[in-house]
Amino acid sequence: MNLVLRNRHGFPIPFAFHRTPVNGSFDRLLDSVVEDYFAPHKSKAASTTLAPRINVTESETSYVVEAEMPGVTKENVKISVDGNHVTLEAEVKRDTEKKEGETVVFAERSVQKFARSFTLASEVDDARSIAKLEHGVLTLTLPKKVEIQPQPKHIQVQ
Repeated sequence: MNLVLRNRHGFPIPFAFHRTPVNGSFDRLLDSVVEDYFAPHKSKAASTTLAPRINVTESETSYVVEAEMPGVTKENVKISVDGNHVTLEAEVKRDTEKKEGETVVFAERSVQKFARSFTLASEVDDARSIAKLEHGVLTLTLPKKVEIQPQPKHIQVQ
């Protein structure tokens, strides 16, 4: 069995830096410096995609999906339904407003994206689906597609 040590960012630590701790605090400090050096650079301005937390409940006629999307407006939500596959996407842009007479010295802009896909057990009737966004919670009511059972055809004997 091979043992691969990883740093706190999930990347393997080069073999030369594997050692048994002799002086605990110095080793932790050295490990932290080495981990930060070998870790990929993450820009604070880069956008991140989050998977929103969801609750899915099912009744005989429909599914109800509740997704947490704080700060999202209804104009920035995109929902697609293909059979029994549902995809939720949203984007939040936070900008600082420049007021008259002010000079912006430093500003960080933030773009946050939400994306989540999942498959339900039954197909969804997308024509009757309803979506509501209130207080950062997206609520989808997805009625199940009604499968019409063909009625047996009766033939009269002549």
